[in-house]
Amino acid sequence: MNTQEVANKWRKMCTEGKNLECITELYAENIVSKEMPGMPGELITGKQNVWNKSKDWLESVEDFHASEISEPVVAGNFFTAKMTFDCTFKERGRQQMEELCVYEVKDGKIASEQYLYTMG
Repeated sequence: MNTQEVANKWRKMCTEGKNLECITELYAENIVSKEMPGMPGELITGKQNVWNKSKDWLESVEDFHASEISEPVVAGNFFTAKMTFDCTFKERGRQQMEELCVYEVKDGKIASEQYLYTMG
C-alpha cells in the first residue's frame, strides 16, 4: 500500500472503533510512538508496546460521547489528521480533547506516530 492507501485504511478502521486491529494490521514491528514531552508513554517502541498503550487508553475511557477524525492529508511518506474526542474517563471525568496526529509510512506500514496536543 502507498501512503494514501495506508492513511485511508487507518482513518476507516479508527472511525469504526477498530483501533487495536489497526495497529495489528497497519503498524511496523519497530514502530516508534511519541506523545507530548512529560506525558506517560512519551516514547514507546515496538508494535506490541504501542498496542498495549492504546489498549490501556481505551480501557481508561468510561464513555465516548463524540469523536471525529478528519480526512488525512498526505505529503510524501507522511500523513496527518486531526482527532477530536469528547469522552468520560473512569479516573478523570469528562474531557474534550483535540490532537494532531502525524504518521510516517515505510514499506506500506506505519513506522512512526506522533501526537501533538495542548495539555490542560
